[in-house]
Amino acid sequence: MDKAMTDDDPVTPAEHEPYEADTEGFGGGHIRARHGRVNRWLLVVYLALFAWGVYYAILYWGGLGPGLDLTI
Repeated sequence: MDKAMTDDDPVTPAEHEPYEADTEGFGGGHIRARHGRVNRWLLVVYLALFAWGVYYAILYWGGLGPGLDLTI
C-alpha cells in the first residue's frame, strides 16, 4: 500500500539540497541549525578556555578562593 507524497513527509537532504546546506528549524523557526564543522577560531577559544581552566584549578585548588583566605 503506497501512500501519496505530502508536504508533511520528511525529505532526505540528498533529495533536495547538499548535506552541508541542509538546515533544521527549532523553536517555531526562530532557531536554524545546520550540520558542519566547527570554525577554527572557535576551536582556539575552546582551547584557550580549557588551558585557563587547568591553570586556575592548579593555582587555586582548595581553600576559599582568591582573596577569601582567612590568614592572620
